[in-house]
Amino acid sequence: MEALIALAVGVLTACSVYLVLRPRTFSVVLGLTLMTYAVNLFLFVSGRLTLHGPPLIIEGIEVHTDPLPQALVLTAIVISFGMTAFLVVLALKGYADLGNDHVDGESREREDRK
Repeated sequence: MEALIALAVGVLTACSVYLVLRPRTFSVVLGLTLMTYAVNLFLFVSGRLTLHGPPLIIEGIEVHTDPLPQALVLTAIVISFGMTAFLVVLALKGYADLGNDHVDGESREREDRK
């Protein structure tokens, strides 16, 4: 199970790095979103997967679930949602101003000359 989750985190990270390096704004936003999924999965798994364990330490029960990674993941989900919303609005503003979605900010006049 650990190998499968490590592979999933690695594939998500590799795909996100590839998308972040693309020249279009939508690909960058999608890559950053995939990166947040990879980090969330990594944080969640770092607390060890425990089945049928209570999240609180109770006397007599030796196996419990660590609640800290769950709290970190919930916080990271909220932050990543806000960041993604901001990036989408920023990308739409760039598209409205420049007329294209190039990351380097090429304007319409440059494309017309090519």
